Amino acid sequence: MPKSKLEENTVARNRKASYRFEILEEFECGMILLGTEVKSLREKQVSLEEAYAQILNGSLWLIGCHIAPYKFGTPQTHDPDRKRKLLMHARELRKLRPKVEQKGLTLVPTRVYFNARGIAKIAVALARGKTVGDKRESIKAREHRREMDRAVRGRS
Repeated sequence: MPKSKLEENTVARNRKASYRFEILEEFECGMILLGTEVKSLREKQVSLEEAYAQILNGSLWLIGCHIAPYKFGTPQTHDPDRKRKLLMHARELRKLRPKVEQKGLTLVPTRVYFNARGIAKIAVALARGKTVGDKRESIKAREHRREMDRAVRGRS
């Protein structure tokens, strides 16, 4: 079965983000990367599990993202857990700052991908943390959707 264009270029997903957080808004950002980091991304050697984004000194930074060292690189390759600057339009950043300063909202990376021109991008979501009750509701809704899909498939 052929993959969709979206899945074809996706390098990594933060699958737990939708479980832990309620996604309110999503933004596309560029990343400032070193050459060996791009090569590691192309080999899908990245983890977003513990990553988050933060506005520091008027710039957006990705913190906690692990990009494994490129296996064919020199011993002096990049630091796998370094902070990486994210590129976002200034007007988007100005709109985002008051929302992030609001209590309970955070910036969570949801996926890393290459766009049609081959440039590495990251989708960063403005999110609110879910409570235990919210997580249970999400599980119930997911189970209900699965049962409906099974019923529809069984009928046809």
